[in-house]
Amino acid sequence: MLPLDRSGTPLVASAAMATSTADILDEHPDRAQVCTQTFRQFGGARAFEGPTTTVRCHEDNVLVKQLVAEPGGGRVLVVDGGGSLRVALLGDNVAGLARTNGWAGILVHGCVRDAAALAELDLGIKALGACPRPSGKRGEGEGEVDVPVTFGDVTFVPGAMLYSDDDGIVVLDGPV
Repeated sequence: MLPLDRSGTPLVASAAMATSTADILDEHPDRAQVCTQTFRQFGGARAFEGPTTTVRCHEDNVLVKQLVAEPGGGRVLVVDGGGSLRVALLGDNVAGLARTNGWAGILVHGCVRDAAALAELDLGIKALGACPRPSGKRGEGEGEVDVPVTFGDVTFVPGAMLYSDDDGIVVLDGPV
């Protein structure tokens, strides 16, 4: 079930709700980390923000699917796929599940697939690129959840605030 506002309306990811990464950086220059890795926009919400949950997995998306099946509560899932361009760790089915469960966005240090369908979802999605090949589904000891992951000169710590828009990605060590 999606979290509700005071009027009982479900809270959803929306580009209108997100704070500008430039503004966050200007307001918190000593606390902000700027991701230097270039990511492509894939989701329908071009700007998104929220506290992070992290997962490290290499070419196997079982943990990604398990996490987005849980209530997101406006969180952003940071997926460290090791930068692999060989398989997609996220497609339209798993992204749709994330959207339904109230996740604000997904950042994939790896690839996605079903790019046209992802663009239609009101969900923030950034990844290195697209690849039609699906990931493995073994799930046997394949990865770690809620551990610090590092890429693009940023260490993404579970619970840190992530802000993403067309300018890039900024991470703060806690809420504003």
